[in-house]
Formats: sequence, C-alpha cells, structure tokens
Amino acid sequence: MRTAQLIYLALGALWAASTWAQPAGYAEMAASQAAANATPGLRKSPAHATPNPTNEVSPQMQAMIGAPYPPHFNADPKTAAEWKELINRRAALVIQGIPALKEKLGVNVTATQMAGVNVFVVTPKQANPKNKHRVLMHIHGGGYVFGPGESALPEAMLMASFGGYKVVSVDYRMPPDHPYPAAMDDSMAVWKALLLQHKAKHMAVFGTSTGGAMTLALVLRAKAEKVALPAAIAPGTPWSDIAKIGDTYETNEWVDNVLVTWDGWLGRAALLYAAGKDLKDPQLSPIYGDFANFPPTILTSGTRDLFLSNTVRTHRKLRRAGVRADLHVYEGQSHAQYGFNPDAPETKEAFSEIAHFFDQHLRK
Repeated sequence: MRTAQLIYLALGALWAASTWAQPAGYAEMAASQAAANATPGLRKSPAHATPNPTNEVSPQMQAMIGAPYPPHFNADPKTAAEWKELINRRAALVIQGIPALKEKLGVNVTATQMAGVNVFVVTPKQANPKNKHRVLMHIHGGGYVFGPGESALPEAMLMASFGGYKVVSVDYRMPPDHPYPAAMDDSMAVWKALLLQHKAKHMAVFGTSTGGAMTLALVLRAKAEKVALPAAIAPGTPWSDIAKIGDTYETNEWVDNVLVTWDGWLGRAALLYAAGKDLKDPQLSPIYGDFANFPPTILTSGTRDLFLSNTVRTHRKLRRAGVRADLHVYEGQSHAQYGFNPDAPETKEAFSEIAHFFDQHLRK
C-alpha cells in the first residue's frame, strides 16, 4: 500500500474517532451486556427508549408511530356480554367516520348478501377501465372479534380508491357467538359464489392481520376442496401463527403500539376464536399448511410490527414452495399502520403497490 494511502486511512480513522463519540456509559453497558449474553441461547437486552423514526417516514406516519397504546390493548372480557360491549364500542368509533371516508376516497358502498352471507360491495366512482372484469374479495382483520358491519370497510375502501377495483368485503360471523369455523365457512361461501359470476383469473383476495391469515387459509381450503384459486393474493401482516410463536412476538412486544402484546386482548381473542381447537391447525395458523401451488402473493409489514415474524415466515415458506412472493416492510410502522390514515403517503404507496401487483397477475 502506498504511503499516501496509509496517511489517508489514518486521517480518516482520526476523523471518525473525533466525530462518532461513544454515548455516555457505553463502555459499562457493553461490558454488562457481554456478561449477560456470554452463554448460548437466550438473548438479554437492556431496557431502552426508542425514538420515532424520521428518515423516509412522513409526518402523518410519525404521528401514528409515536401514539400511545390503544386503551383496549389489555382488555380482558370475561363473558359474551363483555366481549360484545367492547366489540360494539370499538365499531361505533369507526362507523361514525365512514360517510366522510366514502366522500374523501370517492367510493360507493352497497350492502347485500352472497350465499346467505352479508357483504359490502365497494366501487370506485372513477373505476379504472382495465379493471372492468376484475373483482377483489376482501377479508377484514380485527383479531377475529373486531370489525362487524361497516366498521370493517376502511381497508376495502382504500383498495377500491387507490387501486380502482370493485371490492366485495365479507362481513363474516365472529365470536363470541360464532367461533371457528364460522368465519372461514362464510368466506369460503362468498368465494364460491363469486366464482359463479366471475372467472378465477380475474379475481384476487386480500386482507390484513386476521384477514391476511384467512386469505391464506382460504387458499389452503380451496386447494383441499379442489376449488379454483384466486389469480393473486395480498395477505397484509398476516396472523399466520395464532399462537405466540415467532421472534417478533418477543422483540417487538411493547414496541408495537397497535397490538402491543399477545398476552393482552389479542391472545384472549385467539383462544376465544379457536374454541379449544389446536392452534397449529392450518385453518387457524396457516403457516403450518402446504403452500405448494399458491397464487402469486404480496405481503406487507413494518419494522415494529408484532406480526413481522409472521409475515417473514410466510414469505420464506412461500418462496421455498416456489411461489412468486413479494415482501414490503415499512420503516418504523407498527401493526397494519400502512392502512390507518388515507392522507399518509405510505398508505397510498402500500395500496398502490398491491394494486400494481394485482394488475400484473390478473388477466384482462
């Protein structure tokens, strides 16, 4: 190495040392952490505060990322009546904003039934002509308990608006009155009804969280029943392992400001829905199913999402099965925050990415 190069590297090292000073107390912390993690296995980290991300994150998203925990995160209903009170109280807050959201997004909503199941048909006022024969089926999220009636519509409305698609949103039955398999029975009935009206190559299925898991479970069930599969699917941050299995159930616990922890209302809802069934049953936790011959899939999550591992595990299993699968992970976002605020640039970006993916795989 030439002398000039050595001098340059030495000066660079001196500059770095003078610029990147170690934080106060770092040496003691490093020694303590090294001692705490000196043996293989369990990883131990110190308590710390995580600031809001700012780079590449919009002000609207920063506000959501920095918001307090939702008041219901540790709700513990003991009876069916207490569950219904919580469900209806949360639904009412969403429903009161639906008229304004319809106007803002430029969509029409019609309530009807398909195969005896309540559905909402969401159509954009300015539909994309190339989607004339295309239809999307939407399976809403909400931990299998939240989102009855119109309260489940925001995601379907966002997809109809940003993607220019007609969307059929399934208002499936839920606990406490209707545990598993009612929700899957309803979703499957609507899918079969849509197949009587449209070709599978013109349809896709999407949903977030619970809706993402049910989207995966729907494909598994359709395969088992030898029913035509959708041309593409978009399971957003899917609850693909309903039990507390997956790295980010631990690493993002108390960091995700939407779900917060499996041990709050979330895990209680899981057990209520499963009603004693094995949580590793692929219809409850589709990660344990056979992903061979799945349709092309696009998955979305965030770096603070409690379900990030669910999403990553699903992506890897799809890829290992030879399935076309795209994974989009957004900086700083907790669970499903890409669908919370229509004014956030990340929201338009996420739903536009999904729409573009569908456009690639749904035939004209």
